[in-house]
Amino acid sequence: MGISPGVVNRVKRALRPAACLLAVSAVVALAVPPLPSAHADDDKPLFADDDKPLFTIRDKRIGESSGLAFSPTHKGVVYTHNDSGGSPTVYAVGLDGRTRAAFTLAGAVARDWEAMATSVDPKTGRGVLWIGDIGDNLDGAWSDISVYKVVEPRTLADATLRATRYRFRYKDGARNAEGLMVDPRSGRLYIVSKEIDGSIYQAPAKLRTDGVNVLRRVGSAPIMATDAAFAPDGSSFVIRTYFSATVFRSPDHEIAHVTMPPLNQSESVTYTPDGTALLTGSEGERSPVYEVPLPAEARARPAAATRSPAANPAAGDSAKRGSAAGSEQAGDSGVPTTMIVLWVAVAAGAIGVILVIAWRTAR
Repeated sequence: MGISPGVVNRVKRALRPAACLLAVSAVVALAVPPLPSAHADDDKPLFADDDKPLFTIRDKRIGESSGLAFSPTHKGVVYTHNDSGGSPTVYAVGLDGRTRAAFTLAGAVARDWEAMATSVDPKTGRGVLWIGDIGDNLDGAWSDISVYKVVEPRTLADATLRATRYRFRYKDGARNAEGLMVDPRSGRLYIVSKEIDGSIYQAPAKLRTDGVNVLRRVGSAPIMATDAAFAPDGSSFVIRTYFSATVFRSPDHEIAHVTMPPLNQSESVTYTPDGTALLTGSEGERSPVYEVPLPAEARARPAAATRSPAANPAAGDSAKRGSAAGSEQAGDSGVPTTMIVLWVAVAAGAIGVILVIAWRTAR
């Protein structure tokens, strides 16, 4: 006996939740970080001080820490800022968690601040702060995004600073983004989008203030990237997600996956000044900041050894051609076996649900 069209339509409607479950399962399997390899730095703790944070941000004004960057000139100081809705203020925080200074950006608007980076002006030797007003949860709500550039004060004391605003738009359409990084060798700015199919975008070599700067895609990024940072010597960069972090030599040339500590909302990442570890933080009052050691292959190299174009995101293809051996060595950066087994189990369960729903609907 044939099945009526009405029954078929009911079965199709019943299958939609299961199909969604399968899709979500696949995303989770691909996004969850691999387990640490048994041979990687066994003599080092996974996180600093037996899983305890390096410090906790104590300032009650910092309730949504969304960016993190080490000061290039003040030792033992990191900068952070709040997410959207707050004042345009950057906080200098010591490694004891106490605020050293609060800098208000004159004329700036904190529409959706999501990331920051630091660099050094090669002409003056002064530190430079870059603050990214780059969030766009509606993927097109804003006609353009902004990045503010501020010269780092020589003295850590509350002050109002003059900021230079650069406006940007993406060549291939609006994006939501939470990653901002600056190449310490060239001073070039990059933005990393926060999407299922994320991308790395390169800013023009020379930024203009009298118009909109166009961001061009130069590579892919991990799923739902929440921050990014260049190594101090420019030899590599890291992209943080809700689940883990990945270190790259260039786009699509991964060096290593790094397991991250559990956080309520993983928002920020930066390198330590010596390039041997990462700092990562979260939103929320009294939010913790962890120091995470990098595996040997992902640590920053001496500056004299970093003049290869492989470290330039725009030179991703040439880097891939010259790094076959390195890619094989980093082969454990793919989806781990445990995740594959988990996905297969979830998929099998979903298929069982589909069969039961179809059988009951067709009765």
